[in-house]
This record gives sequence, structure tokens and C-alpha cells, in this order.
Amino acid sequence: MKKTDLLIIGGSAGGILSATMARKAYGDIDITVIRDTDSVMVPCGIPYIYGTLRSTSKNVIPDKMLIDAKVNLVIDSVVKIDKENKIVTTKNNDTYNYKKLIIATGSLPIIPTFIPGYDLENVFAVYKNQEYLDSVLEKLDKAQNISVIGGGFIGVEFAEQISLLGKKVTLFEMADACLWQAFDKSYSDDIENMMKEHGISILTNTKVKKILGENKVEAIELENGEKVPTDLVILGLGVRPNAILAKEAGLKVTDNGAIVVDQYTRTSDPDVFAVGDCAEKKCFFTNKDVSVLLASTAAMEAKIAGCNVFQLRLVRANKGTISAFSTKFFGKTFTAAGLTEARAKEEGFIINIGEFTTMDRHPGSLPGSQIINIKLIFAKCSGVILGAQISGGDTVAEMINILSLAIQKGLTATELNTFQVATHPLVSASPIAYPINAAAMNAVAQNCNHLNNELEI
Repeated sequence: MKKTDLLIIGGSAGGILSATMARKAYGDIDITVIRDTDSVMVPCGIPYIYGTLRSTSKNVIPDKMLIDAKVNLVIDSVVKIDKENKIVTTKNNDTYNYKKLIIATGSLPIIPTFIPGYDLENVFAVYKNQEYLDSVLEKLDKAQNISVIGGGFIGVEFAEQISLLGKKVTLFEMADACLWQAFDKSYSDDIENMMKEHGISILTNTKVKKILGENKVEAIELENGEKVPTDLVILGLGVRPNAILAKEAGLKVTDNGAIVVDQYTRTSDPDVFAVGDCAEKKCFFTNKDVSVLLASTAAMEAKIAGCNVFQLRLVRANKGTISAFSTKFFGKTFTAAGLTEARAKEEGFIINIGEFTTMDRHPGSLPGSQIINIKLIFAKCSGVILGAQISGGDTVAEMINILSLAIQKGLTATELNTFQVATHPLVSASPIAYPINAAAMNAVAQNCNHLNNELEI
């Protein structure tokens, strides 16, 4: 039996950052990471293997961070956690005795077993395994008609990347819009229109009834009886927590199978922590369970776990997940954080909206300038920001990070209207039209106009 102070199961974002944070926080302790693959894929980079990168080897997270932090790296699969005796057993029959354990086992793709034909040849879920993804690339290159089932981020990004190869791509989404959980209709319409302009067929409000074929997929049958010929199917229906080990060990899990954790990422066993996709997520505003599984969230949780695993050093009030997203389609970036307008209304918030359109450089005639559209959502009475959506050039990806922090800190429209910014003609919008300030100012103006009706001048 091998002994270690801190054992981490899982070697992606959550596992890596748990280990490196613990090294910085606790110095010369023994840290061991066990993962079940030789290499680790950049999770969010997987769609780009198929259009932009054209190779899985260009989408690997290097082991350098773990090596530099003097972390013991073991390539094996954990098959059992004995939390009473603090022992982990692996597939190779090795055992590890730990003082503290962090579970970072991530997620698995949702497999639609309710759709007949889901298991036909050339029907692929998106597993984060390099060898598997290589096989998808090989089969994809030989196919011409590609179907993508699911209009979330995985599905939409795969559709965009595959279309770059000149293949015919059809995307099927049950809801009335792609990316409806992250964006309001005007933004999702913009995304869908861009995709259609680039030859992708988008079928929303469309339910797949069957995947047809003898041994290999041949067509998609829709609920209305229509059949769409296809050579290959990508299942982009999202992911679910991979918490089987934790459940079998007797740790408490939620109804949807995620490991129950507190604000310090502690599980129902005080010596076991859980981070990333395998751990439960709560909405920042409502404390309801949400299935927003992101590498950026895993990274945040891993730093909390790594710092607090032996002692509660980093005091934290975890109010939940902000749900901050960014993506890019055909040269245009789309970002979101917090609640959409539709979701805010659904939850019962009375809201103010501040919107603004400008150029991302000043003057807008500078080469490479792009239009920025921004939408900010505020609670009407308090003025506290609830959500944001932005589209435009690459700079909007960092703007949404500012707004994610603003949401965490409960900033108001007035504060965002007047916060001070660094601007330059070549890299930002004008100081007199900085998007966050300007959209917040328009929201403030709505309240001012209401007060003006009661004012006699």
C-alpha cells in the first residue's frame, strides 16, 4: 500500500489545479494524482480538433504544471473508494492510503438511449479520450452528410467547425432556439443566422425520433416522419456528472447524480472534497440546482479545495454558479453571464434592461473594427446587475469576465455606469461609448425618466 497526504482522482482542470494550489498552500506535502488516460484533452477545445486544429495532439493539456509542482502522477483507473479506512483501490490492484481526498472525476456525455439507433456505427458521443477522438476524426473525414443532435455549445461549435471542411451539416434542436439557456432570442437568432449563411441547416423545434441504419447510420427520422440522410452523427446533448465512485462509496449525491458539497467543496465526509463537473452546482441567484458544467467553474472550485483541504484558510461565501460563457462562430464572439432576460422574468425578478451598440475601436474606421452589441439586465428596484450578454470582436470575452465579477460583487447600474476604464483607439471602444458604461447608463436613464414624471421644473 502506498501512502500519500493528498490524493486526487482526475487529471483535467479540476484535478490539475487542486494539486498545484495545494502545493502552493501547504508546501512540502506528498500529493498524488490518479487519472485514467495517458493524455488530457483541453475540454473546450475538442470541437476545434475537427475544423481548425485537425489533430488531437494539438489539443493536449501538458503535464508540465504537475511535474513542476512535484506531484506524483499515476495513470490508472480508480475502482473503489473506502472512505472509512481512507483507502483507494485501482484497476491495477494498487491501493493508496490518503489523509485527504479530492474527487475531480468530471462528467460523461449524455447518451440518448431513448432514441433507437443511438448505438449504430458512426454515431459518436463526445468523450474526452484522445484515442476515441482520433477515431471520430478518421470517420468524419470520410463522411459528407453530418448530423449534429443538440443545439447547446457542444453541438453548435461542432457544427461550425465541421462546416469549415465543406461538408453538409444539419443541426437538430428540440427547443425553439440554439443556446437558449445562455442567450436571449436576439442573440441566438444572430448565431443561427450566421450559421445558416455559412450553409449549416438549423432545425429547431425538431425532435429526433430514430437514428436509422442496418449496422451503420444512414438517416435521421424526425417526429413528423421526415427522413434526413446522414453518414455520421455527433451527439451533442450535453454532459452529466461522473459521480459513480462517490455514490458507491456512500457519499451523498443529488437527484441528478452530482456529489453534494458545501461552500468549501467538502462532501458529506469531511476528509473528502469534490470539484468540477462531478460536484453539484447551485444557481447564484436562486440556489436551485443547475447543470452548468464548465472548465472555468471547475478551476475556481479546485483552487478553493486545494487551499482548504487540510485547513479552512480561504474564507468563502459560495453563493453559486454565475454561468459565464464565451464562444466564437465564424469570426464573431458571443458571451454571457448570469441570468438571461427570459430566465430573470421566469424567476420573478422585476428588471431594467440597458442595451448599447458601438464599435470596438475608435474611430470605427480603424482596420479590423467590429460592432459590439451589449445587453445588461438589472433588478429594477435595487439596480443590482443580474446578467449580461455581449457579441462582437475578441475584446468582449474579457468584458464578460468584468461583468461576471460585477455580478458576484452585486454591483449596481450606477456603479457600472461610472466605473473607470482604460481605453485606447487600437484596442478598445471609445471612452465616451465604452459598452459596459453606456449600457448601464441607459438602464439608469430608465429609472431617471420614471422620476422625471413626478418632477416639476
